[in-house]
Amino acid sequence: MKPALIFALCLATASTLLAGVVEKNGRLRTDGNRIVGDHGKPVAVHGMSHFWSQWEGEFYTAETVNWLVKDWHVTLTRAALGVHAGALGYQQQPAREIAKIKRVINAAIANDIYVIIDWHDHHAEDNVEGAVAFFSQMAKTYGAYPHIIYEIYNEPLKVSWSETVKPYAERVIAAIRKHDPDNLIVVGTPYWSQRVDEAAADPIHDINVAYVLHFYAATHKADLRARAQKALDMGVALMVTEWGTVEASGNGGIDYKSVAEWRAFMEEHHLSGATWAVSDKDEGAGIIKPHVTKISGWTEDELTEHGNFMRRLLRRE
Repeated sequence: MKPALIFALCLATASTLLAGVVEKNGRLRTDGNRIVGDHGKPVAVHGMSHFWSQWEGEFYTAETVNWLVKDWHVTLTRAALGVHAGALGYQQQPAREIAKIKRVINAAIANDIYVIIDWHDHHAEDNVEGAVAFFSQMAKTYGAYPHIIYEIYNEPLKVSWSETVKPYAERVIAAIRKHDPDNLIVVGTPYWSQRVDEAAADPIHDINVAYVLHFYAATHKADLRARAQKALDMGVALMVTEWGTVEASGNGGIDYKSVAEWRAFMEEHHLSGATWAVSDKDEGAGIIKPHVTKISGWTEDELTEHGNFMRRLLRRE
């Protein structure tokens, strides 16, 4: 085991209020159209997604994760590995970006919450070998931990599920399963992870795969919920690895009515969710105001409208 991982796992998380969600539920797996724990009962966990790692790397720290667990009561976090070649991400600086991802993963394990390892890309089919190499490394390092969820494709764009996304996913899944036969794998779906119905019509044959649904409440409404309902009715499990209270562009204000409708849908179907984003970017989807320099310990005045809303929601206030 790597020294950094040993150190992270040995941290005394006295600051953690909700430690034990993984101990309580164990490894997540699909059972029909539900995600369940070792006990066989549906499990829904909620938390925050980090921003693209190459742009908001200052928040890829144990300090930030610890604070989100202690103060926000998250039971899920998402490490979004920025991949794209034109954005100074993983393809240009693999060691730097992997180090960021590992800091979040190690902190999640130390806090006993679930963590999504996210290949955050819109064109993953163009770099299959890169994804295979990355997830092989992650599975070798972390496959023994029940905290791990592999998100092997964030958001495919306007491509075919059966001809493009599914063949890519099958190759990456095979690479993961060589080292980790058990942990949950979630697969992005076409059209920014909205066409879950297409995946449901031609599912991947693996013992533990779910499909990714993304929504932004001010943009996506009943028609997308109907599509998600169709996929569930066809018998596949879904996970909301990214959702927002604002517009899909990341801008605008909170659509409170739509958020309430989406939350009711998620609760009805026991859907887990990670909200976008742990970021100080000057947009509606960021949780931290742009002038704030802290990576934890944010006050209400230092959080955006979205940040304060999500904190209250996760704390069930």
